[in-house]
Amino acid sequence: MPRVFVSDFIPGDILEPLATLADMDVWSQPSAGVGPRISSGGQGVAPQISSRVPRETLLERLADCDGWLSMLSDTIDVELLDAAPKLRVISQMSVGVDNIDVEACRGHGVTVGHTPDVLTETTADTAFALIGAAVRRLPEGEAIVKSGAWGPWDPWHFLSSDLHGATLGIVGMGRIGQAISRRARGFDMRVLYTARTTKDVSGAKRLELAELLELSDIVVIAVPLSDETRGMIGLAELGLMKDSAVLVNIARGPIVDTDALVAALADGMIGGAALDVTDPEPLPADHPLVQFPNCLVVPHIGSATIPARRAMAGLAVANLVAYLRQEPMPAWLPGSAAQPQGD
Repeated sequence: MPRVFVSDFIPGDILEPLATLADMDVWSQPSAGVGPRISSGGQGVAPQISSRVPRETLLERLADCDGWLSMLSDTIDVELLDAAPKLRVISQMSVGVDNIDVEACRGHGVTVGHTPDVLTETTADTAFALIGAAVRRLPEGEAIVKSGAWGPWDPWHFLSSDLHGATLGIVGMGRIGQAISRRARGFDMRVLYTARTTKDVSGAKRLELAELLELSDIVVIAVPLSDETRGMIGLAELGLMKDSAVLVNIARGPIVDTDALVAALADGMIGGAALDVTDPEPLPADHPLVQFPNCLVVPHIGSATIPARRAMAGLAVANLVAYLRQEPMPAWLPGSAAQPQGD
């Protein structure tokens, strides 16, 4: 049987179809001092969150593997591919693939799958949760209550902005951007977006990035990380935003220049930020971004619901199952080695 390495705990019922086709090696070394997590649709709990596979160990475990179910935290480069000469298929439990050298995979004859679509709506929900929390200053309000500083009601105390009627600028109008746009209509928002091409999105207007930044009350980053988008929101771009505007990033941390964002918040250049992703990631607890009361940071939980993560794991497994059966993969990554075409 082909040998498949799995980089993290996956609920057994999801792995079952793969177990009939492959000899599986599942990494499940626990991290010290981490509590339980729900892992299988509310039934069953992984005792501890698995630690990341050390690089040296990963290279050793992949040396005799034909397939691999990888995670976003795994760096897939030439060194790794050279160390895994038998490897023919990778299925990553993530929609983003910025950690994968796709060209190198193609050169090594490795076919790659990932997990788009299944996390779109959940991530868009997270975007709106961050928008609402940041615009209405909910973390700051909670801090006032916890500090004991909540005084008598004052009609002019702790004011914020409205979501309804606000102008929402979406940087990137792919699947997630369009899902965010659909939600914005329910808040009677004006929706602007920037993208390479015009999209057929009801009620949304395409603009160049600079104009979008100038006009938007809320800016949501929803583009993939690439050479083109890395650092695309720097000090100059933040300087174009309204001083009351909120920046929300649910894409990848390096799209926003972290030092520039720190400077913009310190100088009052923008009204606030809400970040599901950061650079670096994880963000140290003493990082300047964490210290700003108007900067909400959460630990990359955009798709972290039980249904979404189970769907992601299921699709990652389905990609491997299809490849091993020599059938077309449900979510093949273009640019990697060709996938099986079936009969």
